[in-house]
Amino acid sequence: MNIIEKIEKSQIEKLQSERKIPDFNPGDTIKVDVKVVEGTRERLQAFEGVCIARGGSGKNKSFTVRKISYGEGVERVFPLYSPKIASITVVRKGRVRRAKLYYLRDRRGKSARIVEKIELKKKKELKTSIEKKSITIPDDEKLKQKEEISIKEKKV
Repeated sequence: MNIIEKIEKSQIEKLQSERKIPDFNPGDTIKVDVKVVEGTRERLQAFEGVCIARGGSGKNKSFTVRKISYGEGVERVFPLYSPKIASITVVRKGRVRRAKLYYLRDRRGKSARIVEKIELKKKKELKTSIEKKSITIPDDEKLKQKEEISIKEKKV
């Protein structure tokens, strides 16, 4: 590792300690809170859309987000470690088979949809969640009484 890579790595670690960057991929719907300066005031502006590409390496990583605003497609490229980004949140995971989703530019309506990725829990997590739930099974006598009552009600 040369000197430049070491410096970049230390800067990335510093930036990641300040702000948590979630794990997201192309196809995921994300919400990016961008710091906007208007005169002397600073406010947050949300930009929510589908991540269509990720690129770069090291400190120069970036991602492209596409959204439809008033019937017009809007794309915005964000540097991943930019100080202008306040936060990134993943709204939903998408299941895609490409790294670059530029074909979405030509699509409209239903054909531009991305299927949501359903992640299954691991077997250990399922077992622990099942064990935590306590299921109460009613007595046989109570069930028989309820059945008899319901049968009597139907006859009447």
